[in-house]
Amino acid sequence: MAWLFLLIGGLFEVGFTISLKYSENFSRLWPSISFGICITLSFLFLNKAINGGLPIGTAYAVWTGIGAAGTAIAGMIFFKEPAAMWRIFFLVTLISSIAGLKLVSGGE
Repeated sequence: MAWLFLLIGGLFEVGFTISLKYSENFSRLWPSISFGICITLSFLFLNKAINGGLPIGTAYAVWTGIGAAGTAIAGMIFFKEPAAMWRIFFLVTLISSIAGLKLVSGGE
């Protein structure tokens, strides 16, 4: 269950970064509210994963990795950021590293 909490927390991390972009320096109400909700839930789910038995170093690395990879992918889709071959290569490398941490880590 801890890994599921971590995945959900990572997805909320993607939500808060996208909300941050749309908030335009917190000048837009609903994206700013979305940011606050997503960041709170992201940290709560990270906390649940850590308290659920995952080592803190692994949990934090995976959580930030999900957020970084998800945000980069969302940037390419929603904000027309470049999808160059090397960028895709390193995203695949990052995602592979996240999967590797799950394979070699203890916990639930």
